[in-house]
Amino acid sequence: MGESPLDSAASSRRSYLLLGLVIAAIALILDQGVKTFVSANMELGDLIEVIPGFFSIHYILNPGAAFSMGENLTILFAILQAAVAVYVTYLLIRKVKILSWAIALGALLGGVLGNLGDRIFREPYFGFGHVVDMFSVNHFAIFNVADSFIVCSMIAVAYLLIRGVNFDGSIGDQPKATGKNDDAPTDPEA
Repeated sequence: MGESPLDSAASSRRSYLLLGLVIAAIALILDQGVKTFVSANMELGDLIEVIPGFFSIHYILNPGAAFSMGENLTILFAILQAAVAVYVTYLLIRKVKILSWAIALGALLGGVLGNLGDRIFREPYFGFGHVVDMFSVNHFAIFNVADSFIVCSMIAVAYLLIRGVNFDGSIGDQPKATGKNDDAPTDPEA
C-alpha cells in the first residue's frame, strides 16, 4: 500500500521540523560550549591576537544588544528574544515545508536561544544576564557564535524573501482566499 499525498506531506513537514530543531540544537550547543570554554579559560577583558591587526579573542560581557547598544534594556532584549524564539518555533512547526526555510529558521532559532540563555541564566541575575562575547574583528565588533548564526540566518531569510520563496516552496504572492469558488463561472449580469 502506498503513502497518500497527505501522509507524504506530513512526513516531509516533520522532517523539516526535525532538521530545523537539530540545526538549532547544534547552534545552541556550539554557542554555549564556546562561551563556557572562554569563561573558564580566560579572565574578563583578556585579549588573544589570532591574526594580528585583524582578528582576536577578546572576552567581554555585553549587557546590551549589537555593538553594546541599549545596555539598560537587557530585560527588554530577553523578552524580545523569547518572542522571536516562540514565533520561529511556530513557523517551523506549522508553516515550513521546504529545506531552505528549515535551515534558515533553525539557525535563527539556535542563535536566538544561545543569547537568550545568557540573558536568563548568567549574572548579574535572572532576565538581566550579560551575553558572553569573544570574537573581535578590529574596527568592527565583538560577537559570539550565536550572533554568527543569527546574522547568517538573516542573510538567508532576506535572500528567500527577496526571491519571493514562500514557506511551502511556492514563489510569489499567495492567492487571497475569497471564500468563493474561484473556478466557478461568474455571472456578468450580477
